[in-house]
Amino acid sequence: MTRARLRVPHPVVALRRLRAGVLGTVAVTALLYLVVADRAGEQIAAADRTGAAVRHIREAYDQAGKANDALDAVSGIGAIGLTGTGDDFANATARVRSHLTSATEGNAAGERGLSHIQFVQGQLATCVQLANTAVLDGAPGVARARDALDDAPEYDGSRPVPFTGGLRQSLRDLALLEDRARKDQLRSGWRDPGLLWPLFTGPLVVMLLLVGVTGRIVVRRFRRYPSPALGVAVLATAAVGVAMCTTAPPTAAIALPVLAAAGALAYLAYRPRLAEYRFPRP
Repeated sequence: MTRARLRVPHPVVALRRLRAGVLGTVAVTALLYLVVADRAGEQIAAADRTGAAVRHIREAYDQAGKANDALDAVSGIGAIGLTGTGDDFANATARVRSHLTSATEGNAAGERGLSHIQFVQGQLATCVQLANTAVLDGAPGVARARDALDDAPEYDGSRPVPFTGGLRQSLRDLALLEDRARKDQLRSGWRDPGLLWPLFTGPLVVMLLLVGVTGRIVVRRFRRYPSPALGVAVLATAAVGVAMCTTAPPTAAIALPVLAAAGALAYLAYRPRLAEYRFPRP
């Protein structure tokens, strides 16, 4: 019996150890956040550049649509030989060229993405050349220029073959290619969910176990309910850990204050029960 009693720590000792464990899990979560945020910073910045490239490609798609509308308006007049393609067409195609140049800086699809960007730039040059030739050819030339802008893709069975349509379709295919590359960036290396979930859920599971043991001791030995602050501390720590496993991790200005608050709440949650032995009731 004496040996058995020696093996069971006093409730106050147990709570102090549990408090140290809970604070330790918060500290481990903060350390993991700093390491992952530092290592993944460059990777996230590259994904942001790719996201900007995708937006440029989509803007180019919209401008290509305006160029097509401009040709349609000119062909409706029936005097393209006198009016030319018009300023609207020239301005829209110039914006397409500018957006494609900007998108090249954020290319994340490697040589494949670069070759497709160059291919689309070639399509744009062909569209402009055909539109300029339409001044001499009339309506047939306008029709060829519009086909180069808005032609449908070829199909392999029921699936469209990428980069076999007109300029607008190729821009849509290019945006999809770069968007997939961006998602790969956000799911590889230090942003790999297979790495991040075990890293951040491990301390959280330990924290939940420690809090569960704490609740049992507080209920059985102190005849009290566990402090709600302890639950809030768990939720705050879990919020940071889960957010770090998503494609939009929190910044240090958000994550570190939240974890600091979680540590403070966890410390304060144990204080009343430990104070009962420090200042015993009369």
